[in-house]
Amino acid sequence: MGDGAALADRIAERRAGVGDPGALVGELRRALVLVPYDRGGLWTAEFGGIRWVCGFTDEAALARFAEERAVAEGAEDASRSWEYAAFRGARLLDEVIPAMGVPAGVAVNVADRDGSMLFPPVVGIVPDAVAVDADVDVPSGGRGL
Repeated sequence: MGDGAALADRIAERRAGVGDPGALVGELRRALVLVPYDRGGLWTAEFGGIRWVCGFTDEAALARFAEERAVAEGAEDASRSWEYAAFRGARLLDEVIPAMGVPAGVAVNVADRDGSMLFPPVVGIVPDAVAVDADVDVPSGGRGL
């Protein structure tokens, strides 16, 4: 329960067009997510007006990200050591995201073209107080995924 492999499995289901979005969010909430540090803070990226906390389901997924970063930065040595913290997904969604003070979500396994998933700052994923769609009626069961 709460391991990254189960989260990766739920992501694969949704990417294949099956599985329950609510179960996917629930699995993220239970999972331990590895978040690398960057310049004293958590690794984030901005895309589409959203600040994304980059998290990984396991050390292998984090290593693939590190390799991609090394290529993007033109580094000759891809063996850079990455410090990271392990967060329960619920803590990321309920505490870290609201504390950021800007629209923010969680991007999981961003270096895995066929295994990544974005958890945007919408009702049903993040607390309503920081959801970008909090004033919009969401149909029953809607999760934004």
